[in-house]
Amino acid sequence: MTEPDVTGDPDQKHRIYLVDGSGYIFRAYFAMIRGRRPMSRSDGTPTGAVLGFSNMLFKLIQDTQADGRVSHLAVIFDTSRKTFRSEIYPEYKANRDAPPEDLIPQFPLVREATRAFNVPAIEKEGFEADDIIATYAAQARAKGMECVIVSSDKDLMQLVGGDVTMLDPMKNKEIGVAEVEEKFGVGPDRVIDVQSLAGDSVDNIPGVPGIGIKTAALLINEFGDLDSLLERAEEIPQKGRREKLIENADLARVSRDLVTLKTDVNLDIDVMDLTVEMPKPADLIAFLKENEFKQLTGRVMEFFGEGFRDEVAALPDDDPPEENGVPQVDEVHYTTILDMDALKSWIREAERVGHVAVDTETTSLNAMQASLVGVSLSIHPGSACYIPVGHVSKKAQGGFDFDGAAEGQADDMPRQLPKEDVIKALKPLLEDPGVLKIGQNIKYDQVILAQEGITVAPIDDTMLLSYCQDAGLHGHGMDELAQLHLGVTPISFKEVAGTGKSQITFAEVPIDKATEYAAEDADITLRLHNHLKRQLVKAKAVSLYETIERPLVPVIAQMEQEGVRVDAKLLSHLSSDFGARMEDLVKEIHNLAGEEFNVGSPKQLGEILFDKMGLSGAKKGKTGAYTTDVNVLEGLAADGVELAQKVLDWRQLSKLKSTYTDALQGQINPRTGRIHTSFALAAASTGRLASSEPNVQNIPVRTEEGRKLREAFVAEPGNKLISADYSQIELRLLAHIADIQSLKEAFEQGLDIHAKTASQVFNTPIEGMDPMMRRSAKAINFGIIYGISAFGLARQLGVSRTEAQGYIDQYFIQYPGIRDYMEKTKSFCHEHGYVQTLFGRKVHLPGINDKNGARRSFSERAAINAPIQGSAADIIKRAMIRLPDALNEEKLSARMLLQVHDELIFEVPADEVEKTVAVVKSVMEGAALPALELSVPLTVDAGIGDNWGEAH
Repeated sequence: MTEPDVTGDPDQKHRIYLVDGSGYIFRAYFAMIRGRRPMSRSDGTPTGAVLGFSNMLFKLIQDTQADGRVSHLAVIFDTSRKTFRSEIYPEYKANRDAPPEDLIPQFPLVREATRAFNVPAIEKEGFEADDIIATYAAQARAKGMECVIVSSDKDLMQLVGGDVTMLDPMKNKEIGVAEVEEKFGVGPDRVIDVQSLAGDSVDNIPGVPGIGIKTAALLINEFGDLDSLLERAEEIPQKGRREKLIENADLARVSRDLVTLKTDVNLDIDVMDLTVEMPKPADLIAFLKENEFKQLTGRVMEFFGEGFRDEVAALPDDDPPEENGVPQVDEVHYTTILDMDALKSWIREAERVGHVAVDTETTSLNAMQASLVGVSLSIHPGSACYIPVGHVSKKAQGGFDFDGAAEGQADDMPRQLPKEDVIKALKPLLEDPGVLKIGQNIKYDQVILAQEGITVAPIDDTMLLSYCQDAGLHGHGMDELAQLHLGVTPISFKEVAGTGKSQITFAEVPIDKATEYAAEDADITLRLHNHLKRQLVKAKAVSLYETIERPLVPVIAQMEQEGVRVDAKLLSHLSSDFGARMEDLVKEIHNLAGEEFNVGSPKQLGEILFDKMGLSGAKKGKTGAYTTDVNVLEGLAADGVELAQKVLDWRQLSKLKSTYTDALQGQINPRTGRIHTSFALAAASTGRLASSEPNVQNIPVRTEEGRKLREAFVAEPGNKLISADYSQIELRLLAHIADIQSLKEAFEQGLDIHAKTASQVFNTPIEGMDPMMRRSAKAINFGIIYGISAFGLARQLGVSRTEAQGYIDQYFIQYPGIRDYMEKTKSFCHEHGYVQTLFGRKVHLPGINDKNGARRSFSERAAINAPIQGSAADIIKRAMIRLPDALNEEKLSARMLLQVHDELIFEVPADEVEKTVAVVKSVMEGAALPALELSVPLTVDAGIGDNWGEAH
């Protein structure tokens, strides 16, 4: 089904500020050094740019608070200079100077500053900040949000239009369509064309030699767009221009690829999750004090008021005492293991004590493509060792120079134990059932070590210990947890491996530096475990951790190793097919419009729909351009506007092509021939799993294109794929939780729940019912789970707001228990700050009592949904934990490959399909037991096929 729209009243739109973090850093740096001595704190660390950045971010936060409508905020950073554009044009940005020497150590600090102010700091390897901003701007448009890009960067001006504007933070000046036209001589929808011709000497974008901005604008205004200009270049009367364009047409097209921002970057955090949150006093004040920003500390405390100052006053001056579970470590001792006797001594001590913190260092974040570089161990707080096994020499890396490498490491292989010997020695320890292995996101280490023949068990995971207690309150990465619970800022990866073009893999890091970094990770993991494990009882999260989250880890690790086969030829064919269909759709759209225009331009599309065609429902943003987001187009399509539906189809194909059919071909593991998605265990506060590279959970469910894409996920010869999907589990859980007798009876009797709802709400018999009535009831049934508004339902069904409100009112008359549940849940959350699933998972919602109405309403809707969605997530996790043993008991060789929300996908030998389906359905349908006796039955639909499309 299509997820209901829950944005609410259009007069109460969400507004998001997306800050160009890199631009902020450089502006802050050059502003602070102008006419001043370089700033540094007492330990010598330069901090001028950090202070300037913090001042600018704090001012922005003040401005957004004054605005009252800014509900979302994020700072976007670049990760390195090497991006996908470097593959297109190796000379891209090759001429840029390295950052000033005293600015380099401040880059990680500005990210810390961002997190200290409790603002999301977003970055993604392989993409520039501008691409991430463009993607979030596109998501914001699709959600009906207003978007303000805080930057004056000309490269971002192509995004302006509709509800997207820019704000120059230094001049405090808004940049809209008029300002873009003043800058480029064309509107935002033609900025790319102008930049493609003019190029950019700073970024080393070639453009067409001799063509500047003014000339480019004249040409584009005359010929319409770049393709038209290049096709008709012979018509240009000026000989010089004509010849330059003809000779350099390919350079112009390459330049267009370089300047066009991606709007479909696969991001782990959705735009709706970038909510404005109050800074945590402990984090913010600790950061400001550590960097000796005295004046800013005073202004921060003044701005956030008495409550903030009271919390700060209550903070202890020193580290928490031992009774709070935090070990006191006065000094640390980290050692490098270079002989077997030393390693065996550590192994004996771990066996004696009964626990060991373990961390692996590798060459890649992708566990299925990484090589093992080293292993670190910690048994006692403050003490840890690092065992290098895969570091390489200068010769092996073609002359790489190890700065500060130990004697004898520069020209020959660094001294280290043979990997085979280390693996042989560690295997009994890491598989010993009497020794607890502690890790931070230990799933990754399990996958790495499994490829070395080691099955790591039993395990504890500090990331999940934190997640079970504080989901929704903060992140659960080691760096954040170390700062939050231990007051420690770990060495960053960039400190040992560098950044940008000079960044090296961990295998190239000198062993002495590697030891400091890797051993510290193991030590901090152990110390976090000592603290977080003790807090588990107090947080009443023992059952959740011990029965769901911890036993799920090896199951997911195994799934990631299994991977799934894809048909590369079919993907290639689909890419070509989608591309051809996109071209056909463009022609159809042009025919329907009566003229050619850029289908990807919201401004031009709006002019066609509302000026030329005179359609109703036009809505303009601040810039004066019409809004043409998905909600507008779906509304028009529902009214029978064929052009709007064609544009929606074109947009869907464009996203599927770039995100899946093109990208998946490059994600096939060369060793296994399969795709290995990575599942994030602590991403969603409700307990749902998230996946990435590829994100299999975002493949469309109901569309024909989504089905074709699923057909590319195939079984090995002689096998079948089984898709086992919970039927309407969230509605069933709503009936149970809200105690709706009539719904429970309908599920018990196996009735069509949507038809029954339609019958009750619209007072009409089920037999001979108009399908439109059932569709409306289905939208209400699912929409209620998400706290849908009358406005949202009206847009979804294509009816008036009054009519939609009538449907909702009648629904609550028929099911008063649902409204009671909603009000009780919101009230509980307002009082406690969290809601709970049926299995005791706490979902914290810090914005529930926010003064900002939009943020508060969003949290209230999340509070209604979280117990239902979270309980469904817990149930399928319980099923996943039980399935491997259940299948083994029946001597079945089925492999669980993927989890997609309420669906599990298995690969099964063809002759075991029937028995496997029976076992899978039995386990999944009984997954809530014995912990919970549901008052409604859970049912599972199972499909079988040679590919996922057939099975789904």
